[in-house]
Amino acid sequence: MTTGRRAALQAAVWGGYVVISLGMLASYQPVSASFVFVMVALGGLLWLATEGLRALALRQAWLDASTRGLLLRLAVLPPLAALAVQATLFGLNTLGLALGLLSFPRGTPQGWGVLLGYTANTTIMLWLWMSVWVGVQTLNRWRLGEIAKWQAEAAARELELQVLRAQINPHFLFNALNNLRALINEDPARAREMVSRLSNTLRHTLQHSAKARVPLADELAVVRDYVALEQLHHEERLRVDWRVDPATDGASLPPMLLQLLVENAIKHGIARTPGGGVVGIDIARDGQRLRIRVDNPGEWQPGEPGRADSTGLGLANLRERLQRAGGEAADCRIDAADGRVQVSVQLSA
Repeated sequence: MTTGRRAALQAAVWGGYVVISLGMLASYQPVSASFVFVMVALGGLLWLATEGLRALALRQAWLDASTRGLLLRLAVLPPLAALAVQATLFGLNTLGLALGLLSFPRGTPQGWGVLLGYTANTTIMLWLWMSVWVGVQTLNRWRLGEIAKWQAEAAARELELQVLRAQINPHFLFNALNNLRALINEDPARAREMVSRLSNTLRHTLQHSAKARVPLADELAVVRDYVALEQLHHEERLRVDWRVDPATDGASLPPMLLQLLVENAIKHGIARTPGGGVVGIDIARDGQRLRIRVDNPGEWQPGEPGRADSTGLGLANLRERLQRAGGEAADCRIDAADGRVQVSVQLSA
């Protein structure tokens, strides 16, 4: 809140308090100029007291303290401020009476008991004001915290999408273009087909990476194009065993997830295995869950670098994506046995 708006609000609050107090006083006795002066002075002193308490709370970071520390400050400091207000007002009244500037009807309550009573009333007013102020500040902090969290999530997601758009390996593009150049003269029809597959792969990367989830059918289509382009490079060394359950029709998954798993299998399995081998892709539905298993020839030990956790996103980031868009209990794990490495993913369908 700006200084001007805060001043206007303070003027409205304490000006209203003065007007209401004078109205209540006028209901049972005449209101003299002296009473008006005292109430206006009281309103001004309350304004100063609340501004002082606010400044002290901000400077000493009351809201960052423990609940016990905050309650202790609220319990002690407003009564002290109220006592200071009433003592100042008492001094002004005394000075005004001594100078003949103020006069009050006979029988007007006076003395220390009256001072303590007025102090208790002022303390209640300051407690109410501080309670409202603390509540508003807490609400604003929560709102700003939520906005900051949303902004951080949006920034993280944007970074993730940028990584996704760059997910297509530059070596893959380089090899694909080189192979297409050689294929143009040898088999123009197949070269045109491969150009279409490369175009589909790039289009999918650019368009679908902006979504939280994409249809499994779309992901399968782009992975088939990707595999065809990789087979152009690896030739007989790369063979794929597709096992896709028809029950998975209509399922969805985070974009580029399957492509990432297949890319890992080719890069860290086929490319490093003499003679190549078979990449197994097994996709099935288990109730409301989608289970994906991609296996390839190779060896792997937990914590070993250069395997499924060494790609652009990595296994840890893949798990984070699954937590965001994979649904409840989504998970990813990697296992190795009998000369093959398997990455298993489960997520909501």
